[in-house]
Amino acid sequence: MALQRKDLLGLKGVTAEEIKEILDTAAQLKPILSTGSKKTPHLAGRSIVTLFYENSTRTRMSFELASKYMSAAAANISASASSVAKGETLIDTGRTLDSMGTDVIIIRHPMGGAPHLLARHVKSSVVNAGDGMNEHPTQALLDMFTMREKFGDLTGLKVAIVGDVLHSRVARSNIWGLKTMGAQVVLAAPSTLMPVELERTGVQVTNCVEDAVREADVVMALRIQRERQKGGLLASVSEYNEFYAVNQLRLSMAKPGALVMHPGPMNRGVEINSDVAEGDQSVINQQVTNGVAVRMAVLYLLTRKNGRA
Repeated sequence: MALQRKDLLGLKGVTAEEIKEILDTAAQLKPILSTGSKKTPHLAGRSIVTLFYENSTRTRMSFELASKYMSAAAANISASASSVAKGETLIDTGRTLDSMGTDVIIIRHPMGGAPHLLARHVKSSVVNAGDGMNEHPTQALLDMFTMREKFGDLTGLKVAIVGDVLHSRVARSNIWGLKTMGAQVVLAAPSTLMPVELERTGVQVTNCVEDAVREADVVMALRIQRERQKGGLLASVSEYNEFYAVNQLRLSMAKPGALVMHPGPMNRGVEINSDVAEGDQSVINQQVTNGVAVRMAVLYLLTRKNGRA
């Protein structure tokens, strides 16, 4: 099977069938991660480049390991150490990589829409690894994969997403993906960290964490993104922890056995308390493992569509 698209730029507009295909493929590939020899020929002869204009550890390593586990030729480009630092444009960089026969370009960029611009100018498949405050599709896919492992189906699940929704590309991709798959999404944040008119996407919005997590199947805490915060949107991190952190008391309001999730990296004692992050209901480590499997699936499916020899 293959995705019926050249690129994965976001989950807005991606069909339920396509999401299911990715998640099903990830389930088939995940056992590779627990074998003694993590090497398969799925991407043999393919070339994968990670092009990151922002710092990253988890996402970049996840994509690089996914590429190498499937025998692709994998290369990493850091914008600060490349021709980008000399003034080369994104389009020129993409065309250069295209001319080298690159099959997939995985891009993280601080500007929303940058992966879409790149995709219009290259033959390579483009995967959005996070663009500004827009989307982070593979993070949402791994989140949905983790939920599906527990519940079997996403239809009808109540997913509470708590935290800095305003700056979160993870939240946006989860909104599109979860709604497409039939889940109920409730967002909770201080009014200063909640985008306006978000209800138009079909989600519920509240400033009360307790209302959001009550009877939830999944409670997802979002990182307080201090590097994106400007203009005093929070009074203090201690006050945020008091009124919005995912703690044991608030978690007790969710359904018994509700999953605790976090896209990482965590600010312990800010948006999530350590006892919750390390508790029996936490699947944060499983999310990291599942991220590799999902990215393996995305790369494999896109290269089935991308017909480079």
